[in-house]
Amino acid sequence: MAPSKSVTRDDLRRLMHKRKQVLVVGIAFGVSLLSVVDTSWRIDWPRTYRAIQWSGLMLILVCIWGRTWCTLYIGGMKRRELVTRGPYSVVRNPLYLFTLLGAAGIGALSGSVAVAVLCTGFAAAVFMFVVRQEERYLLATFPHEYPAYATRVPRLIPRFSTWQDADQLIVRPPLVHRTFLDASLFLMAVPMIAIKALVHDWLKLPVLLHLP
Repeated sequence: MAPSKSVTRDDLRRLMHKRKQVLVVGIAFGVSLLSVVDTSWRIDWPRTYRAIQWSGLMLILVCIWGRTWCTLYIGGMKRRELVTRGPYSVVRNPLYLFTLLGAAGIGALSGSVAVAVLCTGFAAAVFMFVVRQEERYLLATFPHEYPAYATRVPRLIPRFSTWQDADQLIVRPPLVHRTFLDASLFLMAVPMIAIKALVHDWLKLPVLLHLP
């Protein structure tokens, strides 16, 4: 696990900025691709289609709640102290885990399970690169605490038996508000999917692929 090259806080900031750019481009490409893709559930199994869409909305709401909840435990100290309590006691990257649920929700809003899986896989591929860089930074910053923490707590799959709550929390309202608002942007997928359907019908675009 020893890093071959140290990662600075500025490196992480630049990486986070690039990550957001890649995700925005990916979402834009995905929405444009959906204009010529339809789900086989919509015609043959309309109830299943609607159930998948509602599940997508629920996943997005869980994402918004979860990311906001995680921020309560960070308290603005994530880069100065090793946060190991609350959601960070069961998984090392709970913010990314909830974001993956949000990505799955965006895909499910299309009514397609396949699109939900593709959206989750794309987000996971982007996040895994970021996670590895963050781990290098944390290992260099906390050379004694982080190896033990990484051994005890999984990277992305929760281990609920390791739950440890904090005795008290130092809450930074601006950080919590910003995280909530950022996560709420996932809800923009709802009108985007609706607009996509209207544009598809208005322009009478051909359906090139049916996905389950």
